[in-house]
Amino acid sequence: MTNTATLIIDGQSYEYPILVGSEGECGIDIRELRNQTGCITLDPGYGNTGSCTSAITFIDGDQGILRYRGIPIEQFDNGPNFIEVAWLLIFGRLPSQVEYRSFANDLNAHANLDEGMKHHFEGFPRTAPPMAILSAMINALSCFHPEDQDCEDDETFRMAAARLISKIRTIAAYAYRHSQGLPYIYPDHKLRYVPNFLHMLFSQPYNHFECDEVMRDALNLLLILHADHEQNCSTSTVRMVGSSQANLFASCAAGVCALWGPLHGGANVEVLHMLDDIHKNNVKPEEYVQRAKSGQARLMGFGHRVYKNFDPRAKMLGAAAERLLTSLGRQDPLLDIARKLEEIALQDPYFIERKLYPNVDFYSGIILRALGIPTNMFTVIFAIGRLPGWIAHWREQQQLMANKIARPRQIYTGNVKTDYTPMANRNSTGA
Repeated sequence: MTNTATLIIDGQSYEYPILVGSEGECGIDIRELRNQTGCITLDPGYGNTGSCTSAITFIDGDQGILRYRGIPIEQFDNGPNFIEVAWLLIFGRLPSQVEYRSFANDLNAHANLDEGMKHHFEGFPRTAPPMAILSAMINALSCFHPEDQDCEDDETFRMAAARLISKIRTIAAYAYRHSQGLPYIYPDHKLRYVPNFLHMLFSQPYNHFECDEVMRDALNLLLILHADHEQNCSTSTVRMVGSSQANLFASCAAGVCALWGPLHGGANVEVLHMLDDIHKNNVKPEEYVQRAKSGQARLMGFGHRVYKNFDPRAKMLGAAAERLLTSLGRQDPLLDIARKLEEIALQDPYFIERKLYPNVDFYSGIILRALGIPTNMFTVIFAIGRLPGWIAHWREQQQLMANKIARPRQIYTGNVKTDYTPMANRNSTGA
């Protein structure tokens, strides 16, 4: 491979360097394109545009590969917990025992919300979308913890990261309790990250919720598998907002808003609705697949913008769903339907030729449903999981971008120069 690419415009040749990543990915560096040629590239959806270099997550969609800091995602099954993976993503390496215990202690120390923040929940109607509350309250942390807005030194950043990772689960739990008219449950410093979150969600003043090992492991794995996924919509949003030197809380609040969309964080809700409709209407999976092929229905949870192979996260969550339901002594008909849909689709040339495989959303909703988490909280759980990735990318950008603000270009397609027409001279259409 040559180390430059040649672009010819109106007979004039221009050369641009080719950058090669550690896994062989290549990109043409066009930073001087507009200065040299007066042209820009046009790439709606940024499917062929690299906005940055990053050392956090590697994806090979054709091979179905996902790695965090070089570690294959499969190695996180039945292994480390969410906080260990969060440290890995944010700081670039696995923590030592001392670092892990110190970080875990920081999470315990910062789990409570300022009592003044609790009054903000009362201002939201009971029917308020939990994602709206989550974004607003993360932004409000900037008001209650102004000392964390300047994260230029490592220690301040570490404390801000710990504060945010800890408090997001408390905010999420309080949003749920508020919607149900239930009293807020304070964090329990004796519990680890996932059991503490479920405790704040489901405990009553007179009845402490007990999280068994299989429940803990299922939610722990789900959070890990959502922790980062390279330059997706919400992560790119965090980086763009952060490029203006907006603080960590404001940038991550923007990430929550981007994740809220049904094409991003809300996809597993659509999968569960599809499975529920199939079950309630007694539709055979074979019939539903035929409807999907003819365009009469949509097979949710299949296909991915990046993966053209089996999403490795889907395999892991499918197995986790089986383990969880077995442990709970339940048989969820939606899991049976999902398994049958997967079996049919993976043998059908229509899906094979189009490289439509189950993605991470296909089984995650079944796990959350089994844990008793309502569908309007599904995307909130996604946000809790994705937060370490957002923090890692925000930090990486602060260190690498040299304060260069993100500012995409456009191709203008509107009116050419047009004169202003006084009101008295305009016709009925305003022209």
